[in-house]
Amino acid sequence: MAAPLFIASLVLALAVCYRPLGDYMYRVYTGTRHSAVERVIYRLLGVQSDAEQRWGIYARAVLAFSVVSILFLYGLQRLQDHLFLSLGMKPVEPALAWNTAVSFATNTNWQAYSGEATMGHLVQTAGLAVQNFVSAAVGMAVAVALVRGFARAKSETLGSFWVDLVRGTVRILLPIAFAAALVLVAGGAIQTFGGHFTWTTLTGGEQTFTPAAAATQEAIKNLGTNGGGIFNVNSAHPFENPTSWTNWLTIFLLLVIAFSLPRTFGRMVGNNRQGYTIVSVMAIIAIVSLVVTNVAELSASGTVPQAIGQAMEGREARFGVSNSGVFATATTLTSTGSIDSFHDSYTAIGGGMLIFNMLLGEVAPGGVGAGLYGILILAVLTVFVAGLMVGRTPEYLGRKIGAREIKLASMYFLVTPVLVLAGTAVAMATEDGRAAMLNGGPHGLSEILYAYTSASNNNGSAFAGVSVNTPFFNTTLGLCMAFGRFLPIVLVLALAGSLAGQAPVPASAGTLPTDRPQFVGMVVGVTIILVALTFLPALALGPLAEGLS
Repeated sequence: MAAPLFIASLVLALAVCYRPLGDYMYRVYTGTRHSAVERVIYRLLGVQSDAEQRWGIYARAVLAFSVVSILFLYGLQRLQDHLFLSLGMKPVEPALAWNTAVSFATNTNWQAYSGEATMGHLVQTAGLAVQNFVSAAVGMAVAVALVRGFARAKSETLGSFWVDLVRGTVRILLPIAFAAALVLVAGGAIQTFGGHFTWTTLTGGEQTFTPAAAATQEAIKNLGTNGGGIFNVNSAHPFENPTSWTNWLTIFLLLVIAFSLPRTFGRMVGNNRQGYTIVSVMAIIAIVSLVVTNVAELSASGTVPQAIGQAMEGREARFGVSNSGVFATATTLTSTGSIDSFHDSYTAIGGGMLIFNMLLGEVAPGGVGAGLYGILILAVLTVFVAGLMVGRTPEYLGRKIGAREIKLASMYFLVTPVLVLAGTAVAMATEDGRAAMLNGGPHGLSEILYAYTSASNNNGSAFAGVSVNTPFFNTTLGLCMAFGRFLPIVLVLALAGSLAGQAPVPASAGTLPTDRPQFVGMVVGVTIILVALTFLPALALGPLAEGLS
């Protein structure tokens, strides 16, 4: 009964938070007053808080902020031995520093290194933890800009990126992370720069570690759906995730903002039923994924798993197979990367489901902000398909989806497949790529496919059965993270600008209703079919082949 209660209480908590948190975020992004702290930040940035931006300027602001973030993180890592609080850590090797800088600035938080043995306190807190906040706030800002595109009529502007960035950080992410950190400390998570922990290694030596505020890092990284953490084993570490109820809280933090943003969307477009439609799509996909993953893990093939009724290898023994599966499902359905179990040890079908979650574009509910704009792109594609069926120009939320809009939406959808499949192909075709595989056959291919899927979708988790801390993987996965983040953002903002400039189209008898269960089913179907048609050959050679063997 423990597992069903765990899941049911999680669903109930998310449902309870949907309306109040969604309404609060609506007020944050539509309010006209600036707090004293925010005005100080605007002065430091040198921006006019009331000056709105066209989509091109908004996009340039996003890119400029992100490039500066990457350069700052890269320099911080390369110079850490000259900085205080370095703990005697050496400078991070150039390819790894590039990979990590891009990873955290793109809200991927892929870690090809052991955090506690590579980064000092200053890099962890002033560099990586800061990006855990602001990179998530960037995603929220882009999502809100797209929603403004649907909500505004004959408008040339989408708001101010700098205002959206600051408000998302100061009013949403910081307060919730602060409260969550206090709860995690009460649950036993470490929160100190002092104290030393020494343990004996398997080879008989001793290793000493000084924790760097693990409770705050855990709250930050999961609230912003970031996977980056201090510890190599991430949320499987008892310093970071001590008990079953802190595990529950961690999963809740992964999901709560992304699942509440559809309410914000509904309020901003003036139709709450549109928000319920989007969150229903997210919920259906998430529930199906959760069921498939748990069934696969609880009914694993093999003599020992069948004898005990489940597969325990690589699962978090403190929490059990089902709760580990819930965490794995949540982390791959969001742009998180945080883990509490070893995904490489999952069954072929269970691991394949985790890959499929990311290939869907992480839209159920997806990353903070990124999930909302991803599912709205899929909604645009759905009304286009429906328009072809009835011979009408497709419309969505009073906006015509013409040639320009569908080209932008189609290019958005094609970015990830190109990166994932091209990256996997290059890795499998080169000696550097194949040498990193710890397994051969279909499972080895799944490891490589998972890595490029995770990077290109800005997820950050890994099968971990592949040695990716090499110049080849640090470089190629870094490129996938960068292109997988910024190309879609530019396309989303271009679409938002195109929509905002239109005049509203009155609904007619031929208009497809987009706030009914019929449309929910259509969006779910289009999402799954598009992904299945695109990635089925790769999945057939990897997890499906392994599962059928």
